[in-house]
Amino acid sequence: MQADEVWGRRWTENKLPMARTYMEVASRKKSLVCLAADRSTMAELNQLIDDVGAHLAALKTHVDLVDDWTPEAWNAFCTKAAAADLLIFEDRKFADIGGISRKQMAGIYDIRTWADLVTAHLISGPDIVDGLQAGWKDVGRSGGVLLLAQMSSRGNLLEPKYTSQVVELGRTHPGVFGFIGNGSRPNELKLLRKAVGDGKLIWTPGVNLAVGDGEMGQRYGDPHEAVLAGSDCIIVGSGIHKADDPAVQAEAYAKASWSALHERNK
Repeated sequence: MQADEVWGRRWTENKLPMARTYMEVASRKKSLVCLAADRSTMAELNQLIDDVGAHLAALKTHVDLVDDWTPEAWNAFCTKAAAADLLIFEDRKFADIGGISRKQMAGIYDIRTWADLVTAHLISGPDIVDGLQAGWKDVGRSGGVLLLAQMSSRGNLLEPKYTSQVVELGRTHPGVFGFIGNGSRPNELKLLRKAVGDGKLIWTPGVNLAVGDGEMGQRYGDPHEAVLAGSDCIIVGSGIHKADDPAVQAEAYAKASWSALHERNK
């Protein structure tokens, strides 16, 4: 099936090019899985692509966690990810004003040149999205901004009123790719999807085939349930890279997410 057939209204109502790029990648890979590649060395990051890249649609990175980062090594990693048909999602969580965010897209890591997606808080207002998009435009690229509407960690301060404001401002902004939702609470996710509509995508951390509480206040929900509730991409970390056989587990997440998407579309 073609991406437009698989995604239906998500495809027809999304105007941001990167949104359709993601849906095309997910359709080719038959996977709605983004791996939280929170590794501290370049060797570990490259090994993740070798081990599980075939079952993923995207890699979520934290470039400033890498102890042995160099521009050359990172460029080689990004080239390798592209060859594996993986989008790179830098979970930077930008939160400053638009002008500063534009400059932060450059700097030592030059995020604008390799990231397809970034996260941002909307606490400083919608100008942050304009600044991030200007960063990509400065180097002749296009990308997508995921706004944090919900979080899955215990005690987070993203209350329903704040979530509603983020959705209201973000759902009509042309530079917004979508929203980060809470995959550990399907009922909350359903409400978020209803508020967002079909014009933006929702990506969700907080999912694991082993439902329950994780480390450092993280909660986990079922990936199948998250997709049925409205998630368009499940962000998985330890559920894959801490498994005895990461490739087998990554494939299991891919199958669970892909089958849930088809079930959702019935």
